[in-house]
Amino acid sequence: MPRKTKIVEIDCYQVRRELVDYMEGDLTPELRIRIDHHLQNCSHCTAVYDGVRNVVRLLGNENAIELPQGFSQRLYRRLFRVRPVTAKEQL
Repeated sequence: MPRKTKIVEIDCYQVRRELVDYMEGDLTPELRIRIDHHLQNCSHCTAVYDGVRNVVRLLGNENAIELPQGFSQRLYRRLFRVRPVTAKEQL
């Protein structure tokens, strides 16, 4: 009797780190399967994926609006829960 392959779990943080590569098809087959499985079972990551995919589609549209200054940094901080860089650290 054939054995069913066990999928190694991947956490939400790892999924969010790989979303762009996932959308571009630039992952190993194993990692793609792990992310597929995670997205099937995690409504939060699925919502993040849908949002990122929509942003990418909008930015690829020649009629897209211009984003406000600092938007990319704020989006990155929210996705990865990175603390803001202080003015002193920017020097």
